[in-house]
Amino acid sequence: MPFQPGQRWISDSESDQGLGTVTGIEHRFVNIVFTATGESRQYAKANAPLTRVIFNDGDLIPSHEGWMLKVESSTEAHGILTYHGIRQDNLEETSLKEVMIDHFIKFNKPHDRLLNSQVDRLDWFRLRKDCLRHQYEQQQSELMGLTGGRVSLIPHQLYIADEVGNRFAPRVLLADEVGLGKTIEAGLIIHQQLVSGRAQRILIIVPESLMHQWLVEMLRRFNLKFSIFDHDRCVETAGEDDTNPFSTEQLVLVNLGFVTKNPKWYEALISEDWDLMVVDEAHHLNWQQDNPSMEYQCIEQLAQVIPGVLLLTATPDQLGHESHFARLRLLDSDRFYDYQKFIEEESHYSEVADAANALVEKEQLTNEQETTLTALLKESDISEQLIALNSDNCANQTEVRQQLVKQLLDRHGTGRILFRNSRNTIKGFPAREIHPAPLTMPEQYQDTINEFMLSDCPEAIANSKQAKYIFTPEMLYGLDHQNEKWTDFDPRVNYLIDLLKSLKKEKVLVICAHAQTAIDLEAALRVKEGIRAAVFHEGLSIFERDKAAAYFAQDEDSAQLLLCSEIGSEGRNFQFAHHLVLFDLPSNPDLLEQRIGRLDRIGQTEVIRLHTPYFEDSAQHLLFDWYHQGLQAFEHTCITGRVVFEAYGQKLLSLVLTAQQASSSAEKLINDSWQKHCEIKAELESGRDKLLELNSSGQGRAYELVEKIERNDRQIDLPQFMFQVLDVFGVQQDDKADNAIALNQSEHMLNSNFPCLPEDGTTVTFDRDTALINENYQLLTWDHPMVRGVLDLVLSDEIGNASIGLLKAEALPVGTFFLECLFTVEATAPAHLQLGRYLPTTPIRILVDKNGNDLGNKVSEAVLDKQLTPVKKIMALQLIKALKSQIAPLVAKAESHGEQQISAIQAKALKSMQSKLGQEQQRLTALKTINPSVRQAEIDFLTHQQDELKHYIDKAQLTFEAVRMIVVTH
Repeated sequence: MPFQPGQRWISDSESDQGLGTVTGIEHRFVNIVFTATGESRQYAKANAPLTRVIFNDGDLIPSHEGWMLKVESSTEAHGILTYHGIRQDNLEETSLKEVMIDHFIKFNKPHDRLLNSQVDRLDWFRLRKDCLRHQYEQQQSELMGLTGGRVSLIPHQLYIADEVGNRFAPRVLLADEVGLGKTIEAGLIIHQQLVSGRAQRILIIVPESLMHQWLVEMLRRFNLKFSIFDHDRCVETAGEDDTNPFSTEQLVLVNLGFVTKNPKWYEALISEDWDLMVVDEAHHLNWQQDNPSMEYQCIEQLAQVIPGVLLLTATPDQLGHESHFARLRLLDSDRFYDYQKFIEEESHYSEVADAANALVEKEQLTNEQETTLTALLKESDISEQLIALNSDNCANQTEVRQQLVKQLLDRHGTGRILFRNSRNTIKGFPAREIHPAPLTMPEQYQDTINEFMLSDCPEAIANSKQAKYIFTPEMLYGLDHQNEKWTDFDPRVNYLIDLLKSLKKEKVLVICAHAQTAIDLEAALRVKEGIRAAVFHEGLSIFERDKAAAYFAQDEDSAQLLLCSEIGSEGRNFQFAHHLVLFDLPSNPDLLEQRIGRLDRIGQTEVIRLHTPYFEDSAQHLLFDWYHQGLQAFEHTCITGRVVFEAYGQKLLSLVLTAQQASSSAEKLINDSWQKHCEIKAELESGRDKLLELNSSGQGRAYELVEKIERNDRQIDLPQFMFQVLDVFGVQQDDKADNAIALNQSEHMLNSNFPCLPEDGTTVTFDRDTALINENYQLLTWDHPMVRGVLDLVLSDEIGNASIGLLKAEALPVGTFFLECLFTVEATAPAHLQLGRYLPTTPIRILVDKNGNDLGNKVSEAVLDKQLTPVKKIMALQLIKALKSQIAPLVAKAESHGEQQISAIQAKALKSMQSKLGQEQQRLTALKTINPSVRQAEIDFLTHQQDELKHYIDKAQLTFEAVRMIVVTH
């Protein structure tokens, strides 16, 4: 049939889109818009999976204006149908063009299949019924999107994911310290936004070195398939017609350098509609008021047009300097518009923190603290709560304290826009041990250093290119001795060989400043001792780096040693190792912490041993002492490193380049650094960071989430359901010994496109611990695409929607029959509105006898499921033929019973929606007058969401999902 604009068609594969309208025809393609969901599709005309919607005489058609037409006849002109008949609300004769038919109409007629003897097995009917029940439960679940990640249940990560992931277009800075799991938090947020429908298109921007890691993490942990775009991919995708390459994928991953160095592709990127942008290692976005970097400017422009933004950095400016302000400015330029005003505002955070800490530590409040709390929470009367705290007879003091803390955190500071957890508040980290190894400086190095020191005046030396090699003498030596191997005389090589032998088969990570050092070391270890080592540096491709990391990570036939350049200290996770060799020391404390952070992470099970060889009476020696005595940077997380380095880094370098590393000036430098470190640490711990961490860690809410997910993991509903699914679809199942099941396609499968089942099979588990140990196992949860895909596959198809069963009941006459009809009350709405949370697709079961009476409340479905037996095909044909004339009227009676329940379901949904969203809107509106970090866009969205949801709830319809005819036999 030829397509014409205005015709109405329905998608065979996406029937939940509602009624589609032809909007245009282009050569071989036809464009269809589905107004109910706001989606549009383009299909090839020759094989479009579409069915033309044509009504017959006697059918009832809903108009988009809400009235119904009973069809008496139809006419066609230029390919467009016009229906003529009686309008049901006023009984007038009228006409209705097909383009004016209600967009929300759906087509599910199980009784037509039953009347035509197209009946399914009883277990198919039960599967359909169970899918409806589970869909109903999951649409309302507060854990939707949180359970699906292959991650350990770490409280602060889940709290941040829940808090941020539930927002409309979240714009936050995730700034947890190294090792606390920012990538996991971002993945959980992305996953929740996608599963809930709040977001559909995600853009991730990361440094080039972390591209493949993000790609693998999103796929392995969250089953999210991102596509990497680089110049070649863009050229290939754009083709000759210059298509925007980014329009071809929903989940896109690019590196920061690609964004800044390719103006054409940057313009293509920014012209696309994205829902959420994630930027990792955001501290690379340099900004000064009059001189922002190109990287900053590019991200700023993207942040202005993309609704949701997540920035990730482990090293935000600890004391509120310009760089930290600049990143907050990216998130909300209206809120953070003036740097000086920001500094002034931060000066008051300590008052809030002091009051909050007293409440958390369950201390008796002082008069000053009570006055502070009253002033801070002046918009509400807290006098009774303060009296309760000072009363010895108050039984709910803990609850009162929690309420006050929550009010404080809600109303003050940057808690809605900035999340930062530190090791002070998050427990579960291992101890760190330093194992220094002072070595004698080789003559070759000493001669090279002396020549360098005497080559020019101190100022010129400090500004020379060679100065950066003062802490890595092998690189300085190599500049003038390119044909000689430093590994032949450097004692650190033999030190490393002896260490590896003493540790036997234990994994060892070695980090050095330069790639060439790692390359030379690998060759020396291989030649001297036959030691197998993997090398990881910036000169390798992403694939080669991942291959090296995998060679180091695997248990058998693997490398004991991984040799990394500095690039290995950023972003990677090697927590399965417990020994770190700092072959040299970086001059920047943040880099040192990043190096140690590759092992020092949540989940690390043993003490981390830091092996530090250095040359006595050398630049390395002074640097070691400065870190160890001036910052305590080896055995403790150094939160002051950047500020101390800014104050004393130049002095440190000057002492090194003037050979004064053993002088009184060096001793003074270390003492001054230590005092500065202590001052800053005290200031941080008494200031805004404590308040921020109280909010970021989630307090009791975080542990409640963990308990709920653990209870959810222990339930047997999902395994029972999936075994039922696998049996019905004919998927081959083989039990493994470790709580896992190997799934493979079989010759007898009901559907060859079973979700997430590749041709070579897969292994699944329902146990989170098993999945964490075995990365090649899929962790099945209600959020997993296999489970979600099965629900969609069953409910979007005819599987099990018509069935017949025999009921042996001596008390009833043979031939007595019943119709068990399954309906749903549902409405179609754009995904981001999350209609399912308030009006889930609600199953209704009606069991009618031959007189049309509903017996559903008297006869349970569980009883019928157990007592019914299958019917042979010949008998089924005979039964249907005998009862055919009675089926249609009874279906109408059942539908009438179902219709009577719609208004109550709508009223309940409307009340739930208005209660939840209304309370949140009132809360945010009140907060905005106190805490400017509440965005007006969030409040406006809640208003819009309520109006839209009311409209869609009012449009709810009864859908006929399945029918089972039950015939009594003896």
